[in-house]
Amino acid sequence: MPARRNTDLHGNAPDSSRVALLILGVVNDLEFEGGAGMVPRAIRMARRIAALKAKASEAGVPVVYVNDNFGRWRSDFRRLVAHCLGSRARGRTITRLLRPSHFDYFVLKPKHSGFSSTTLDLLLEHLGARTLILTGLLADSCILFTAQDAHMRGCHLIVPEDCIAGRAPSDTRRALTQMRRTVQADTQPSTALHLRTELRRARGRRA
Repeated sequence: MPARRNTDLHGNAPDSSRVALLILGVVNDLEFEGGAGMVPRAIRMARRIAALKAKASEAGVPVVYVNDNFGRWRSDFRRLVAHCLGSRARGRTITRLLRPSHFDYFVLKPKHSGFSSTTLDLLLEHLGARTLILTGLLADSCILFTAQDAHMRGCHLIVPEDCIAGRAPSDTRRALTQMRRTVQADTQPSTALHLRTELRRARGRRA
């Protein structure tokens, strides 16, 4: 069943869903130290996220892109997408696989956490989302910091182990271990994740 549309704010408020899929940092040219070496793993990750995003669409789970502004304060999300789709960008295949649609939400962030100096809190409040599925880059920085901030806000966290990547596989493993231990994240692979079941569970949890 599609997510219920909120009629507040003159019809412009987001859809309502207790679960949201967050895709962090994937609109990325990967032009940083270690970026070249992680391209094959990032492409595998992107394919998994794309499949999960399709499942989210079917289940009525909203998708929120949370992306670095890379210090480009005069830029916007569309310009970042265009830059990362450039023919010479290392991350062009990842961006192509996960190119946002006009149905998706997006938040630009200046720091590692998706919550730091952004509108993410307000968006999630309008959505009513209390279960967050975190995916994307980088496992031991943006994903980890966002997970910690979400945990402090009382959110239930799902971080599919096949939908995140770090500069090195060891970085990803350490981040997953820490998130399981410190924020009680569910790290089962995306192939084992049933979004309609998660929606039912999320509705049963206390706000």
